Amino acid sequence: MDINIIQKQIENDLTGIVSPQELEMVRVKYLGRKGILAELTGLIGTLAIEERGPFGKEVNALKNKLLNLISEREKTLRIQSNIPKESVLDIGLPGISQEFGNSHPIIQIIDEICGIFNRMGFSVVEGPEIETEYNNFTGLNIPLDHPSRDAFDTFYLKNYPKLLLRSHTSPVQVRAMKIHKPPLAIVVPGRVYRPDAVDASHLFMFHQIEGFLVDENIRFSDLKGILELFAKSVFGQDIKMRFRPHFFPFTEPSAEVDISCIICKGKGCSVCGRKGWLEILGSGMIHPNVFKHVGYKPGKYTGFAFGMGVERIAMLKYGINDIRLFFENDLRFLKQF
Repeated sequence: MDINIIQKQIENDLTGIVSPQELEMVRVKYLGRKGILAELTGLIGTLAIEERGPFGKEVNALKNKLLNLISEREKTLRIQSNIPKESVLDIGLPGISQEFGNSHPIIQIIDEICGIFNRMGFSVVEGPEIETEYNNFTGLNIPLDHPSRDAFDTFYLKNYPKLLLRSHTSPVQVRAMKIHKPPLAIVVPGRVYRPDAVDASHLFMFHQIEGFLVDENIRFSDLKGILELFAKSVFGQDIKMRFRPHFFPFTEPSAEVDISCIICKGKGCSVCGRKGWLEILGSGMIHPNVFKHVGYKPGKYTGFAFGMGVERIAMLKYGINDIRLFFENDLRFLKQF
């Protein structure tokens, strides 16, 4: 028998196989007890002694090649059997790529701001979103007749009149100072809730970052230095900053903080209302009544506090004109960050 002819015959037989049953028939034809390979092996004894070795090697090589071809064909048939009959396997189609996710732009801003204050020695602390009326108002020197305590301005919980969805992150001031004695340097990120009508600059849920520092001999100049370093870290070293007198029940004196417009560099444009300034946060020295409510000895400690809306910081930094874009889950918008 000519081994080369047999090898071509094997390749032809395997090419037309479309089922496991046909493959088994080919296997028996060549590898069975009475198959062609068995016949070739039987011929070895009839050859001259010097021909037996080379011929035996050729038979073994043919057998190994046949086993490999059958194994590969089995794999192909197994894969094909798992493909639905109605589908068409297009090996030219590209694979499905896995896209990398990213943090939401609001989370990015929160991480950036907290990182800045953390490097200045502030600890990051979080508090519950369901708060007591005392922590949200009374402990912060907000009187009973203050408009923010009205049901039109705060989400009170039904059947639990003394509980509410916090309207700011400042209640953590009360919680932290009740537990810890000064020195304290804390920033508090988190969601807050107010029943505001939704428009381009208002939502009923948004994010705030509260910060406060309490120790002996803390002065307003300390507050100014801290906030100037923060503002320049976020908006750039060339911005200017100013404080405007304001009123907050839990600080005295109180001030709004503005930075020079990052668009027009203080010259006046539509973004800053032609004023050249952008408001970024509120601040002030912690009111003595707040220290009284948390049990601190009168006159022993002083401190400052500040609070900012995270969405506002993000809108100013990235030039976004509608707060609702952050929460519409439009990937065309979110992928920019």
